[in-house]
Amino acid sequence: MLKSSRWIREQAEAHRLLEPFVASSVRAGVVSYGLGPYGYDLRLDRTYRRPVGSAAPLDPHRVGEGDFETRSDDAILIPPGQFILGRSLEYFRMPRDVLGLVFGKSTYARCGVLVNVTPLEPEWTGYLTISIANCGQRPAVVHAGQGIAQVIFLAGAEAPLQSYRDLNGKYDGQDEITVARIQGK
Repeated sequence: MLKSSRWIREQAEAHRLLEPFVASSVRAGVVSYGLGPYGYDLRLDRTYRRPVGSAAPLDPHRVGEGDFETRSDDAILIPPGQFILGRSLEYFRMPRDVLGLVFGKSTYARCGVLVNVTPLEPEWTGYLTISIANCGQRPAVVHAGQGIAQVIFLAGAEAPLQSYRDLNGKYDGQDEITVARIQGK
């Protein structure tokens, strides 16, 4: 079942579903963020990671910290055909019987900027690492402290056999922007 703003607020206030929590939708002069009718618009942190120039492919089996540089800006420029890894301002603590789905904001999509669709698995915790790609032909700007994606929360009819924590998920508890990993390496 899709969870409403009432459930999101209750979970945020009583169980720290996400922090910091903005209990209303902030819209004036910004890309919107905060609580919506059936979701939560999360914000982009000012720290991000950009791939460093190299002819070597980015292979998830071989990606290393040295393949990215870390930068901080309030207005983040993404050149055409390139991407960055960003981080949510919000820290998430997913319940065992709930899945979050992250979708990009249409305001940015209308500028050629796409955010990867990704799940927040049951019992995953951490700051969300967000891949943000400029698919357009012109440079694009995303803004720190403003909305970058929306999370909708779906409750299962029953708890799963195994949660992300039970499976020792490789991205559980991440505090920083995390590059691609292959478990067991």
